[in-house]
Amino acid sequence: MLNRLSIKLFFTILLVNVLISAVIYLSVSRSIDNGFLNYVKHGQKHQIGNIVQTLEENWREHQSWEWLNEHGSWAQVLRDSIGGRHGNIFDVSSPPDSSTPFIPPLSDPRQFVLFDAHGKRVQGRPNPPKDLLREPIVVDGHEVGELGYWSPDRFSSTLDVIFLDNQMDNLAIILLALLPASLLLAAGIALWLGRRARLMAMATQSLTMGDFRVRLPTGAQDELSRFSSDINTLARTLEHNRVARQRWGADIAHELRTPLAILRGELEAMQDGVRPLTPSNIGSLSREVEVLSRLVDDLRLLAETDNRQIDAQLEELNLSEMLARQIEDRRGAADNLGFTLEAEITDGVLIEGAPYRLHQLWRNLLDNSIAYTDAPGTIKVTLTRNKQHAVIVWEDSSPGVPDKYLGRLTERLFRVDASRNRQSGGSGLGLAIVQALVAMHKGTMQAQSSSLGGLRWVIHIPLLRQQVASAASKKKDVR
Repeated sequence: MLNRLSIKLFFTILLVNVLISAVIYLSVSRSIDNGFLNYVKHGQKHQIGNIVQTLEENWREHQSWEWLNEHGSWAQVLRDSIGGRHGNIFDVSSPPDSSTPFIPPLSDPRQFVLFDAHGKRVQGRPNPPKDLLREPIVVDGHEVGELGYWSPDRFSSTLDVIFLDNQMDNLAIILLALLPASLLLAAGIALWLGRRARLMAMATQSLTMGDFRVRLPTGAQDELSRFSSDINTLARTLEHNRVARQRWGADIAHELRTPLAILRGELEAMQDGVRPLTPSNIGSLSREVEVLSRLVDDLRLLAETDNRQIDAQLEELNLSEMLARQIEDRRGAADNLGFTLEAEITDGVLIEGAPYRLHQLWRNLLDNSIAYTDAPGTIKVTLTRNKQHAVIVWEDSSPGVPDKYLGRLTERLFRVDASRNRQSGGSGLGLAIVQALVAMHKGTMQAQSSSLGGLRWVIHIPLLRQQVASAASKKKDVR
């Protein structure tokens, strides 16, 4: 079925082929016409030179044109100069356009007329036209006569009929024979491109209707195939996002259901008198409310990062001092839980960041390490810098995470239940928040297996521009 695009492509390609054929025909026609005429002029000039030379030699011998009155003398001169015989063509009594068999103008002696020094016709066609071209015959510095001859333009009609027209007819036949091929080519390309465009249109329509399973063929290496590949990537991304959104909704419902169920059960138990209304039981309810409150805050923070509405007033700060202070503030609590905090921090690492958000980042990393590391355990933090980035390495002791799950740890609500459980009641959003906060500071983070037996995070945050320029200047001075 032809669509509008296919029809437009068909007529466009066909029109282009017709225009190209017309240009070729006109160009070749002009080239052949001019080229052949130049060839005729060149050949005629050569023949005229031979005839004039022969006439000059005979004039020196006879000192007049009287010798040409002898029968056959004029014909003999032309025969010796032009060469060859053409039946009765040396009978100059008939004009060049008579009904005698066609003789190429280069060899037709009837186009030549001899005049004496006074302009009187000596030999050649009687009553010659006045527009004859003339070549002087000079002997010893004196003009003794002129050789008149027709311009090639005078017999170009004969050439066109006999030669040029034949060539143009052949060219026209060839170009007309190519017309069916042009039609087939135009139809083939139009159908092919139209089909590709129709498939893309159907695919995009399916995507707008929510069918993300559509895929387009991408076998070739052209722009349309790359466009098809982009549509396939878009479809896979939308499908992945829909699945993630569905899983995200189910996981949130599950996370909210657990503390709400506990709250409801304890409240009903208190209402029924099964559990007394004591400070201890009220504290249990308060802890569940705190879990709910933390989960809501985490969800709000992630929503803000998704909508690029997170509050982040970036300023110049000393990352070394900030990270060291954060670790010292939490060292006592970590010791009470059976964890050893080790820190190796390079002084004077400057970045552009938001203090409050970075405080959230380190707190979430530390909470995650404490929550998912067996006590007694070790948490080690290292801060260094390279040419352009501050490099933070955060690692802990066992248990570790299988390599196949390392790339998914920052997914929201993802847990590796076999190794890192949720005994501490974590929401599963901490690492997702960490990644969002790192991205907010234009940094990157990567999960690896730690030599301590647990998990290792490598975080890169861009250094302050002045510090990068200063480091580059020092390196240049050293050189």
